[in-house]
Amino acid sequence: MTAYRARVLVTGAGGFIGHHLVKHLVEWGYWVRGVDVKEPEFEATHAHEFEHLDLRRWDACLEATRGVDEVYNLAANMGGIGFIEANKAMIMHDNVLINVHMLEAARVNTVGRYLYTSSACVYPQSLQESPDVAPLKEEDAYPADAEDGYGWEKLFSERQCRHYAEDYGLDTRVVRFHNIFGPLGTFEGGREKSPAAMCRKVALARPNDEIEIWGDGKQTRSYCYVDDCVEGIYHLMRSDHREPLNLGQDRMISIDALVDMVAGAAGKPVKKRYDTSKPQGVRGRNSDNTRLRQVLGWVPQVSLERGLELTYQWIRDQLAAQGRLLE
Repeated sequence: MTAYRARVLVTGAGGFIGHHLVKHLVEWGYWVRGVDVKEPEFEATHAHEFEHLDLRRWDACLEATRGVDEVYNLAANMGGIGFIEANKAMIMHDNVLINVHMLEAARVNTVGRYLYTSSACVYPQSLQESPDVAPLKEEDAYPADAEDGYGWEKLFSERQCRHYAEDYGLDTRVVRFHNIFGPLGTFEGGREKSPAAMCRKVALARPNDEIEIWGDGKQTRSYCYVDDCVEGIYHLMRSDHREPLNLGQDRMISIDALVDMVAGAAGKPVKKRYDTSKPQGVRGRNSDNTRLRQVLGWVPQVSLERGLELTYQWIRDQLAAQGRLLE
């Protein structure tokens, strides 16, 4: 009989980060139950057990958390900027139900440790009004002025984790993601993030074709490769740090520069056409990784260039298999 390090639950296991996390946890010697409303999109799950459960329902959360030592709660209804701007009521409704039910089910089923995955969208809009912004520190989340809809429900669930730790002794961890990207992620349909969208657009373009950019291209972000994200999550779960923690790269670049990097990875020059009528989010956002270094003794290692090379090649291969490339 195999001796596992622990029995863990990963919710959102059919999604991008959740699927990668399941794979790594299995490789690291954990028994893993994956839960989601859908299977992973691009390859079979690596979980020892995968259950289709709607975690907006209390009974489903109780079932999901049975017999496990730890919970990695990644389940959420979310997507890229276009999706979250157009679906605020649904996002808040679904995610608040998931998170309050999951916390209570973890308490009832005496889970030993519980991770909640939050977002940089919790940070105040007033600190992100210029492309040349200061990196966001964890304490900057208050006084609160989170991104409307998605950001507010994330901030609320962070507080609920804190109160479950204080009132019930549930050992919680909270991580704030900053733009995670990589292979096996959605790259079209409206829920994709900007790196995947740019990889798709460049792959589908002929050399010197024009591609559409949402906004004026001057808005800035930092991007973190998915393998680093998963490693950071694991380090946080093994630490004693209970306050929210940024997880991302601290290298801020413009969307224009992101497109140029993708074009470089493709070896294909492209022109840009800007559409300022489309959602573009805050003007600037970057992660302050000071506390990440202090708490974990670790920071993300994969360069943006390398991450984009790997992501572009994977998306290009998907499109080629569908017979959609024009090159």
